[in-house]
Amino acid sequence: MSKESTSPQGNTGDIVNWPMLKIVYRTDPEKIAELLPPGIEPGAQPNVNLTIYNFPVPDEPEYGIVTTVDADYQGIAGEYTLGYGIDQESAIFISQETNGQPKYPCRTHFYRMGSQVSARCTHQGYTFVEFQGESSGVNLPKDDWEQHEWWIKVSRAVGVMPDPSAGYDFPPHVVHVRSKYGTAWREEVKGELLLRDSPWDPLASRLPIREQLSAHLWWPIFLDREIKLAGKLDPDAFMPFADTISGSRWPGFNGGPKR
Repeated sequence: MSKESTSPQGNTGDIVNWPMLKIVYRTDPEKIAELLPPGIEPGAQPNVNLTIYNFPVPDEPEYGIVTTVDADYQGIAGEYTLGYGIDQESAIFISQETNGQPKYPCRTHFYRMGSQVSARCTHQGYTFVEFQGESSGVNLPKDDWEQHEWWIKVSRAVGVMPDPSAGYDFPPHVVHVRSKYGTAWREEVKGELLLRDSPWDPLASRLPIREQLSAHLWWPIFLDREIKLAGKLDPDAFMPFADTISGSRWPGFNGGPKR
C-alpha cells in the first residue's frame, strides 16, 4: 500500500495531524547524575530525549519542546523531566501548581516542507536547540508502549528570600506520569541536532552531545494517562535542587542566570 493512502490524513492545516519530532542523543553519565535529586537514579543509558511539537492544548496550537533524561525511580525505568518549554502562558502556572509539571515560556519554530524538517527553540533571546533534517517518508511500525515520566511537586516555605533552613510548605514529592501510546505513523529523519550555549536552557554545557542516536517524526495515538503522587524525596537532600530556572528543573541561583 502506498504512503499516500496510509500516512495520517485530515483537513488541510489541522494541527491534530502534526507529527512530533523526537530526538535522542547520548551524553556523559556524570552530567545526568548531577541533575538528578537524591532518590531518583540515572537510567541504564545516559540518554537525553527531546520532543518538539505543535499540538492543541486544549483547542489551540501549543508549540513546545520537552527535555528529559533516562532515569529510574523505585526500580521503575523512566524519564526525569527537566522542562516543558511552551508558548502558551495560560498553561504554565496551573500545570506547575497542580502537578509539578516543569513548564516555562519558550518560542518554538517547527515545520515540515516536503521531506525537509526544521526546528528551532528560543528562550530569553537565546536559541538553544536547532535541528535540520530530511524524512525518509517510510513508515516504521511500533507496538503500543508505556512511558514513565518523573516530575517534582514542591513548595518552599513562605518568606522573602527564605533561608534554606526554613523548609517547605509542601515538601518534595515525585509525581509519576504513566502514559500509554500507540503509533499511527513514524518516519525516520536523517539530520543534525545543534545545541547552542544558553544560560537559561544549558543543554550544551550540562548535557553535551556525545552521539546523536536517533531522530524521527511520530504521529501518536493517546491510549491512557495517569498522573499521581508516587513518593517523597528527602527534603534536606533536595534543597539544593529546589531553586530552578524559570519553572524548569534546571539548577538556578548558583547554577543559573544572574539575577
